[in-house]
Amino acid sequence: MKIATWNVNSVTARLPVVSKWLEAERPDVLCMQETKCIDDKFPREAFLELGYSSETFGQPTYNGVAIVSLAECSEVLRGFPEDEPEAQARMLAAKIEGVRIINVYIPNGGEVGIDKYYFKLDWMKRLRSFLDSYAGADEMVLLCGDFNVAPEDRDVHDPALWEGHVHVSEPERAALEEIKAWGLVDAFRLHIEEDKHYSWWDYRAGAFRRNAGLRIDHIWVSKALAVRCRAAWIDKEPRRWERPSDHTPVVAEFD
Repeated sequence: MKIATWNVNSVTARLPVVSKWLEAERPDVLCMQETKCIDDKFPREAFLELGYSSETFGQPTYNGVAIVSLAECSEVLRGFPEDEPEAQARMLAAKIEGVRIINVYIPNGGEVGIDKYYFKLDWMKRLRSFLDSYAGADEMVLLCGDFNVAPEDRDVHDPALWEGHVHVSEPERAALEEIKAWGLVDAFRLHIEEDKHYSWWDYRAGAFRRNAGLRIDHIWVSKALAVRCRAAWIDKEPRRWERPSDHTPVVAEFD
């Protein structure tokens, strides 16, 4: 089973890129973030032509998450159970072939110390609470998406430059560790220990060419799934294509 996550930065704008990648790589499941469209406008037919059914949780202009899958999705959940109707579309969960997949777009946070930053920390705390009630640690659980946090300095191209900034601040990293402490393992780090592996690069200043990026997109798995993870990687190729997202896919493969 091959599962991928990708912040596509508008599914309609990036549909040619996403379709090209799906045709070439054929993951069983692709979790997308920042789809930026309401459910009625999601390009379901385009994905259906490629063999993928779609589950979506969108809103206009901002946020939005989607799961496209070759197999049937069940037990679909859109947002946290306690969310108000107007809550931001940032979490979509489903069970696929026995695996509980949770697709998240954790808030960016803007800048350390502003309201958006504290909203991010609160949202991460709520995600941990959701995990506590959603599944048991002995189940096959996969949490993936744009976490908007680089867990360690080796996930940052220039730690000194980023020190104290959003994505790397200590409160964010501590909140992420609390989520991980539920019983999750970073699938990428099961296989690759080196630094200089990133999933996001700014569009500006030749950041991708210079590999001046951050590893903020992740696939984390429960121990029951970690023992089945035979590979994990960041696919940088789509970032080289015309009109790419500023993020690139992260992929994990399981027995």
